[in-house]
Amino acid sequence: MKKNIFEVACQQLDLVAKELKLEPEVHRLLRQPMREFRFTLPVRMDSGKVKIFQGFRVQYNDARGPTKGGIRFHPEETIDTVRALAAWMTWKCAVVDIPYGGAKGGVICNPKEMSKGELERLSRAYIDKIFLIIGPDKDIPAPDVYTNPQIMAWMMDEYSKLKGYNSPGVITGKPLSIGGSLGREEATARGALFTVREAAKHLKLDLSKATIAIQGYGNAGSFMAILTKKLFGSKIVAISDSRGGICGPKGLDPQAVLEHKKKSGSVIDFPGTKKISNKDILELKVDILCPCALENVITEENAKDIQAKIIAEIANGPTTPEADKILSQKKTFVIPDILCNSGGVVVSYFEWVQNNSGYYWKEKEVCERLDENITNAFATVFDVSIARKIDLRLAAYIIAVERVIKTMRMRGWI
Repeated sequence: MKKNIFEVACQQLDLVAKELKLEPEVHRLLRQPMREFRFTLPVRMDSGKVKIFQGFRVQYNDARGPTKGGIRFHPEETIDTVRALAAWMTWKCAVVDIPYGGAKGGVICNPKEMSKGELERLSRAYIDKIFLIIGPDKDIPAPDVYTNPQIMAWMMDEYSKLKGYNSPGVITGKPLSIGGSLGREEATARGALFTVREAAKHLKLDLSKATIAIQGYGNAGSFMAILTKKLFGSKIVAISDSRGGICGPKGLDPQAVLEHKKKSGSVIDFPGTKKISNKDILELKVDILCPCALENVITEENAKDIQAKIIAEIANGPTTPEADKILSQKKTFVIPDILCNSGGVVVSYFEWVQNNSGYYWKEKEVCERLDENITNAFATVFDVSIARKIDLRLAAYIIAVERVIKTMRMRGWI
């Protein structure tokens, strides 16, 4: 059975608590969400029938500022998944030092089986349920798995209607026409690319000659492949999505693969490639492996077979604690998710700042600020890793948890 993802998040925190010798009461406080909400969403479908969906919103910790986190529409969504993602968002915001706490939301549904009208009604129903607990100064949602800028637009519009005035700062990841930020769409991948660039410097790896495998070809995975090839000339040798994967040892054109997926619904059967499973793509002999899909894909069962020099965790929680131990023994350079995929929340923060000020930046400024933020965060994590002789994940968690605890102490919470 798949490991409970919230247990994984708690295990990671437990390692930090041991390293920092945290007081038991502080450890217990950080191990639980501060607030969580579950609700039912009755939505009228195109057939005329009303279908009941289950929704969640978890606000994990708001010591450092309003909570921030995406909303997933997924058929396998659970409250434990949302709890874990809210916890990771707390540490992610802290490690890149932006003034947010962590949150996450979700709805159990299959958006691939829903019409545009049904998705809009579901999106608006979700905001109706959480209207009182979100806001630009309370909790700021964003897109996540199977949600997108259009869904964020509907949600922002619904919130604005309920407030009685336009409120773009309540949601990030919006279309540009209603207050979105330039550079937001590819921000997660661009931030990850900056961490890979810094890791390659330390490993003396020439990215122009590097081979890369991408597991998961949604927004983050596709932009990671396209940007890495465009900016560094790296060779993308394998790509997969939920239906399977393709391998092309001579190199794939990531933009052409994306166009094929848009037309056919999957990367599989792309001309001139051979099929490969999602399991096998993780074990290819490549320089850089990018898990960009869901959680718990690198485990103690397959970690020993991972051959990549660098693992860039663009997905949330792709590696279990047991796998971490094996990868550490193998000296695999793992860029932890709370650092690697933080580009999305950093540019979401930029979008929120622009919404609140009413002044919008050029794309070059957004990218430069993102580069500075991610590069500084990577350097801080790397320095702690060297100083304490620990892996990058534990180093990142130590920085994040210490920042949250310091704020809680200053506020008199503990």
